[in-house]
Amino acid sequence: MDLRQPNNVAHDTTSMELIERDHATVAATIYRYSSIAFQRGEGAYLYDFEGRKYLDFVAGIATMNVGHCHPAVVEAICDQARTLIHGACHVGYMEPYVELLEALKAIAPGHLQDGKGILVNSGSEAVETGIKLARYVTNRPMIVAFTDSFHGRAMGALALTASSTLYRQRLTGLLTGVYHTPYPYCYRCPLMHESPETCGLACLNLVEKALQTVVPPEDLAGIIVEPIAGEGGYIVPPDGFLQGLREICDRHGALLIADEVQTGLGRTGKMFAMEYWGVVPDVICLAKALGGGLPLGAMLARADLVDAWPPAAQGTTFGGNPIACRAGLASLRVIQEEGLLAHAVEVGDTIQGRFRRAREELPIIGDVRGKGLLVAAELINADGSPAGEIIKAVIADCSNPTEIGTSGIVLTKCGAGALRFAPPLIITQEQARKGVDTILEVLGRHQW
Repeated sequence: MDLRQPNNVAHDTTSMELIERDHATVAATIYRYSSIAFQRGEGAYLYDFEGRKYLDFVAGIATMNVGHCHPAVVEAICDQARTLIHGACHVGYMEPYVELLEALKAIAPGHLQDGKGILVNSGSEAVETGIKLARYVTNRPMIVAFTDSFHGRAMGALALTASSTLYRQRLTGLLTGVYHTPYPYCYRCPLMHESPETCGLACLNLVEKALQTVVPPEDLAGIIVEPIAGEGGYIVPPDGFLQGLREICDRHGALLIADEVQTGLGRTGKMFAMEYWGVVPDVICLAKALGGGLPLGAMLARADLVDAWPPAAQGTTFGGNPIACRAGLASLRVIQEEGLLAHAVEVGDTIQGRFRRAREELPIIGDVRGKGLLVAAELINADGSPAGEIIKAVIADCSNPTEIGTSGIVLTKCGAGALRFAPPLIITQEQARKGVDTILEVLGRHQW
């Protein structure tokens, strides 16, 4: 199969024509980081309608873990499409649905290997499924979440999201019973501490304080946390924080819910980011890379919790679609068989090391952090504030091949001013080095 020349793509369309059609048709609320019109993707690269080449440091927002159009994923999609496209999990049983959950259980941490799950369509749905389960089985109303978190945009998941007021502006009627407490963002400590150790402990103590003053422990259904805060800035918590949340939940009979939508399935160099801290949650929410590029989410939880949930208490029409499941299974096999966990750590260390060394000459780089191929370089103004306007110009310059004299770089931001690096896990060391060199060249032009 020739992946470079799909038969169903019209080749007489130009990038500008497509963008103009988009502006006339698509709601302006769909924000675009770049003005690139993608025609096709292959491996770690994307191509526009004029054939210009872009190194992808975004991977569909941490989704295309095995790269664009991996032959194994394409073959799985085509094979399943010839067999069964849709059946609906409520109507009957489908083998891809069962196989994917079996595969997730096999790689899950701790007691979740004996767990049970449900497949849905997205990260927002996975999160909402998790908090619905927690409220039902505990018969408690309250959920504790964190600032700088992103859990989705649906009205229930949005009530948990706290990475930007933009997502919640002019909206009322969000899920009640949600209490937010600070995430340990040690570079910009919300409590103005100067060391990660004291910051982490202080934020953990604020959870304890909330349970003493605001949230009655007997009303606490669960604590939901991203093991590394994603949209908030790829914030890595200090050691002890997640372990402390596990202890709090155990002490009060609440559930620990891990939102691994962005961090899961190899992105950080482990199948689940919680593994870095040896913490096993009661519930894991997954999506993004799970479907191999197709819409798919999952909630995996302790079997005793799921067994207490009666039939029809939760459901979906398209969740667990056979084609998405087969694509997800193929992606999981590639991650395992091609050794992409270790590779993600090696390449991620290269990226972080290069940016850390560059800080000596480019003080615009304030902080570098991450795990595996979930890396952020936080840009700062001369006064130390987030370089929000500069980062927009950097992303635009990097995406322009004629401007930088080589292939463009597809980039996005996270948090108030951090460049986000989440390339496909198959990216080579050479590709990563060339991409970083290009980004640093552009940063040098914007250095204050």
